[in-house]
Amino acid sequence: MVLVIVFGVALLVAVLLSGLAARSVLSTSLLFLVGGALVSDGFLGLIHISPDSDIVRVTADLALFAVLFTDGMHVSFPALRRSWRNPARALGLGMPLTFLGVALLTHFLVGLDWMTSFLVGAVLAPTDPVFASAIVGREEVPARLRQLLNIESGVNDGLALPFVLVLIAAAAPAGHAEDVGFASIAGELLLGLLFGVALPLLVHWLVRFRLLGAEPSLQPLLPLAVGVILYAACHLTHANPYLAAFSAGAVIAALAPQAKDAFEPLGGALAELAKFAALLVFGALLTPHLFGDLSIGGYAVAVLSIALIRPATLLLSLVGTDFNRKEKLTAAWFGPKGFASVVYGLLVLQAGIPQGEEAFTLIAVTIAFSIVAHSSTDVPIARIFDVEELIGLPDEDKKPQRHLPPTAEGERRSDTKADSRRDRPHAD
Repeated sequence: MVLVIVFGVALLVAVLLSGLAARSVLSTSLLFLVGGALVSDGFLGLIHISPDSDIVRVTADLALFAVLFTDGMHVSFPALRRSWRNPARALGLGMPLTFLGVALLTHFLVGLDWMTSFLVGAVLAPTDPVFASAIVGREEVPARLRQLLNIESGVNDGLALPFVLVLIAAAAPAGHAEDVGFASIAGELLLGLLFGVALPLLVHWLVRFRLLGAEPSLQPLLPLAVGVILYAACHLTHANPYLAAFSAGAVIAALAPQAKDAFEPLGGALAELAKFAALLVFGALLTPHLFGDLSIGGYAVAVLSIALIRPATLLLSLVGTDFNRKEKLTAAWFGPKGFASVVYGLLVLQAGIPQGEEAFTLIAVTIAFSIVAHSSTDVPIARIFDVEELIGLPDEDKKPQRHLPPTAEGERRSDTKADSRRDRPHAD
């Protein structure tokens, strides 16, 4: 119950400060991370959580699933067919280069063996949709940039998982590693994709029967039911839940846009709650002891992987695209590490690898640095695009408009002014 009370207090504080956070560098995500650290054994000692606790794994897993499910609903297949090349560049070139760069830094600066270093690179290569959504969800950011970050962060978790599992099996000593082969890994991914496509199709087919169909007040629960069944089915059959969640969200958006629109407020709230709970639990792991166990070389890897490796590799992958410089720099910067890396890092810790604890410490500190860096820069960066848009408007449109009283005459004047503004050509 102590954990529930702490979460409730943190949620109340976050809601009360959310208006300020939307206008400044203050981050509600950072509040939960810091709150979890403050109530942990390293500080106030109100909650006691260790990296091998089930609550850590479950909350991170649920948060990642929930966010991927809701993010998948933002994928537009017609738009993706028109502009698939940019996400393919980020996934096919930027992600492998990040994997290699982090592995090299880990080996030479931390001193981990090559197999464990490549494992750290695989864990930290994917970006996280939970924190990329901070910039993806802002309408002032260009749509093509939001689409790139959304698809990249939604897909690369599933792409990294086979490498993580194979490297764990190769690095773990005899007796600790499971018999993991490429065929079984491919089967998990394909089964997750199958579930993610088949279950929404089945539900859509059922809804078309004359005697079946959701009442408007219950329609938001239809996608929720799909998500709950999908999550349980994936864990019962060892199908990949993250690929299933993202593909199911995309299929629901394509087949049932009304259900998607009805679910959006509820889904967004549930995803935020899952994210906040996982942040609080993960923050409780960030004790002074954990930070004290990391070497100077480890801190260098954590900083360079965020500030150098990810930006450089994505900029290289976007060479020759039609993104302008500001869009490329934003895409390069927003490569946050989050719950996917937490889940994969816990797999490393629980595999009995000789250098598994050192690897997990490096992974955890890197994730903490990334959360702080990326969740506190989304508003300033989004405002850059907003200001750039205002620069192209006529001078009178840049001035703040007085709100008229809600009278019929005031509404007519407001509508007339808005119509004339839309008809007015923008300045170059």
